[in-house]
Amino acid sequence: MAHVLPFPATVPARDVAELVSAPPYDVVNAEEATVLADGNPLSFLRVSRPEIELPPGTDAHGDIAYAKGAANYERLKATAPMVRDAEPHYYIYSLVMNGHRQTGVVATPAVDDYDNGVIKKHEKTRQDKEDDRTRHILTLSSQTGPVFLTYPDNGRLLGIADTVMTAEPLFDFVAPDGIAHTIWRVPLDYSAAIQSLFETVPALYIADGHHRAAGASRARAKRRDANPGHTGHEEYNRFLCVIFPSSQLRILPYNRVIEDLNGRAPEQLIAQIGTTFNVCPCTEAAPSSPGNVCMYLGGRWYAMAYKGTTDGLSPVDSLDVSLLQANVLAPLLGIDDPRTSCRIDFVGGIRGTAELEKRVDSGEMAVAFSMFPTTVEQLMAISDADQIMPPKSTWFEPKLRDGLLAHDI
Repeated sequence: MAHVLPFPATVPARDVAELVSAPPYDVVNAEEATVLADGNPLSFLRVSRPEIELPPGTDAHGDIAYAKGAANYERLKATAPMVRDAEPHYYIYSLVMNGHRQTGVVATPAVDDYDNGVIKKHEKTRQDKEDDRTRHILTLSSQTGPVFLTYPDNGRLLGIADTVMTAEPLFDFVAPDGIAHTIWRVPLDYSAAIQSLFETVPALYIADGHHRAAGASRARAKRRDANPGHTGHEEYNRFLCVIFPSSQLRILPYNRVIEDLNGRAPEQLIAQIGTTFNVCPCTEAAPSSPGNVCMYLGGRWYAMAYKGTTDGLSPVDSLDVSLLQANVLAPLLGIDDPRTSCRIDFVGGIRGTAELEKRVDSGEMAVAFSMFPTTVEQLMAISDADQIMPPKSTWFEPKLRDGLLAHDI
């Protein structure tokens, strides 16, 4: 069962919440963060991407940068202000994008549940990114970016959320990207019921935020080892998450672009792909069903329909991204390891297929592949099987904002 507890969030004042909130640290680069934070001293990007306030060329993962982030967080708490709630609460976080609403519970699950597999993973983490998140948490003494979790729908949890959402929200604004963010503080009367309902959930699944979760686990280990009076009830034993019912999630495709044809002419590549996929010209730029891929090559789109069957394949091997990797990217285009190859890039579905055409037509890339989105059911099946998804298999939208609810440890 899942141990999902309320927590005393550190929250900005209502009238500046929109100014404080910022995109996640890992979806903007330093240049983009600089532009977004320009003229806004309250932007949380000054905490999550503190290098934007340091001289050009400063190491974003050096001592100076982490110290600057911690100093900016303390300044923000004093000037925004950001104030820690007096009692532990659950919170409801609703996002609306293009008319689609998804509503999650903001809470702090037990790090133990992450370590022992009750909170399930589907992605390998990189040591450098784990190191970064661990140090960020320990230097700030806070978890400022939530992990995105999902679970099979529970009608009673959804009912409580619907009831809470009839009250006045804590925050309610539309971000510059057009996504509406609304957060409610859940009355304490509901805390016991929410905790008990999550205890009936056999597993939670990481949708996005594997490095944040791994960083929280490593930060807890360091805090525990340094605390001779450790009891297991300290705030560092839990980590900041927003937990959404699976039926409400939207997964967008994660598309692929390759910089060359590995010595092949376009006609030769099409012919060789034809041994495992039915290939024909098409007018659509995005596939409409699993087992299909759209390829942009030489200024036109081609539909690729897999000839084989996925019967008997593992949950990972049956993914469209796996079929493309095994039958096209590795044997024909020489992309043996998409995690390390410098000849492949990945384009989140939020950018649309026009971005694929742009990158190929410009000559930067030679060919693009538009994918059908991985489903939530596939994500859960892979997690249940303790398998690892190929890199860049899912792109979740909308993104949660940093800075609205922090978990100080």
